[in-house]
Amino acid sequence: MRPCRTHAQTAAPIRADELSKRYGRRQAVSGLGFTVGAGQICALLGPNGAGKTSTMRMLVGLSSPDTGSASILGRPVRLGADVLRGVGVLIDGPAFVPHLTGRANLRLLWSATGRAWPPPALADALDLAGLGEALDRRVKGYSTGMRQRLILAQALMREPDVLILDEPANGLDPGEVRALREHLSELAGRGVAVLVSSHQLAEVQQLATHAVVMNRGRLITAGPMDELLGASGTYRLQADDTDKAAAVLRALPGVATATTQHGELVVDAPGVPSRDLVRALVAEGVGVTAVRRESKSLEEAFLTMTRQGADDRAAR
Repeated sequence: MRPCRTHAQTAAPIRADELSKRYGRRQAVSGLGFTVGAGQICALLGPNGAGKTSTMRMLVGLSSPDTGSASILGRPVRLGADVLRGVGVLIDGPAFVPHLTGRANLRLLWSATGRAWPPPALADALDLAGLGEALDRRVKGYSTGMRQRLILAQALMREPDVLILDEPANGLDPGEVRALREHLSELAGRGVAVLVSSHQLAEVQQLATHAVVMNRGRLITAGPMDELLGASGTYRLQADDTDKAAAVLRALPGVATATTQHGELVVDAPGVPSRDLVRALVAEGVGVTAVRRESKSLEEAFLTMTRQGADDRAAR
């Protein structure tokens, strides 16, 4: 099975089949289908109003689709379904009781599962939340970032097989975002399927292995992140003599530009393999110590995909 794709043929930890949802006159989601496999971190991407949160709510039974279906771990989803006990969810966040402490709120939320306290992954969840002594203070005195960390703790403390997180990094500082990224990567390494929605595209590019891109409720594309980003035609080389190297490569067919930047040779050569660049330099007596091909940024790819998707619909 190829995770985080359309038309998957086998059961997957997270699966959406032709999901559609309308609110009044607004079509929030239309015929959306994708899967997320075990051990994958899949980013659900789209502009504001694309239907991401509506999709996530249907995936965990908080909203019923008008048509289509959602399943978790191969089982149909509905509100209160037993399969949801293995799902960590952060969508809108739970309604904390302000006059209770953070710890008491977590215990209250856990009591709804009918399982004995403490949750199996409480220690790891609290370590990530990093609330320290604040965990025993009333939630009404929490900052936005502290509330967000408590929300993350409630999602992670059940040792989930599936995580569905809507904008989990909101309100977190850079160090906390990095800690969250490392924790999610560790969970994925254990086989947890993660679906995460975020507008922080640079962070998503470091985290996600796969992506689903949607716009105006419809699927634009889905697949492994590397395939969605593709490779640019720009290379960065380190050579013994960058000025001579630039002159050599400017004369090579297929090379559009060759310039030096901060001691590196930057070459724009779409369609030219890196080995041809190296061979040309070595043939002219220029030693090459390193070469790498730049990939597109997720922001660049995202804007291109969503713009193209909108243009395709307008042309119909």
